[in-house]
Amino acid sequence: MTTEAPYPRPSGRPLALAANLSLLFTELPFLARPAAARAAGFDRVEMWWPFTEAIAPSGAIDALVDALAAAGVDLVGLNFFAGDMPGGERGVASDPARRAELEANCADVLRIGRETGCRHFNLLYGQRLERYSAAEQDAAAISAIDWVARAVAVIGGTVLIEPLAKGLNGTYPLTDPDHVVDLLQGPLVEHPNVKLLFDTFHLGSNGVDIVTAAGKYAPWIGHVQLADAPGRGEPGSGHLPIGATLERLVNAGYRGTVAAENKPTASTEQTLGWVEALARAGLVAWR
Repeated sequence: MTTEAPYPRPSGRPLALAANLSLLFTELPFLARPAAARAAGFDRVEMWWPFTEAIAPSGAIDALVDALAAAGVDLVGLNFFAGDMPGGERGVASDPARRAELEANCADVLRIGRETGCRHFNLLYGQRLERYSAAEQDAAAISAIDWVARAVAVIGGTVLIEPLAKGLNGTYPLTDPDHVVDLLQGPLVEHPNVKLLFDTFHLGSNGVDIVTAAGKYAPWIGHVQLADAPGRGEPGSGHLPIGATLERLVNAGYRGTVAAENKPTASTEQTLGWVEALARAGLVAWR
């Protein structure tokens, strides 16, 4: 385990911190995790699409919204349906045959957004498929992002586009912040509510200097997720300079949420020392 100490104190205010309920507190049933997060000191949470199908089962959204409200946590990030994630899929946006599925999912995403106040929605791009050309898949993805961005704009929502780690996510084509920024400055330039999702694990795994990148890409970043590399454990379990990255983000003007989206190396509660260290340094708001 590596430790950055002492963390530098940034010039801006501490960043709000959220817990990703799809990776943290997994020893508990999903609907028990909001309360566990609140008990551990988190007042914000995020999650991947929490259902196996694009359309939530009857009553499932009500149960989710009730669990969040009862726990007293704010939902600040939600993924669109991304296909069979356990089976290896990483999004459906670039698949021309799955547009109707994505649009149906968007209706449920919007409902959850309206009922919880969530305004940040992660849309995974999708992997390359042999049955279509790269150009056909990129055209499908751009069209899908355009449609989804217009849909969530009605509630003031932001669509997040995320580069993923090479070698762990199949033929997913977005692996560098420049891949996303090229879209934001090119075919998606008319959508100010489409932003880069900056994930320290994915970028660090790809050899990106995450401290330099935090400053360079700050104007395009809509959300930040934290995990160390290798292993995707909690900060301090690997070698990434996460404290210095947060300092650079704050000093570059980022004022959004940062989320713990790591795989705890022990029970979640036993691995939160890194949060205390970042809070003492004034990098994140805690408790």
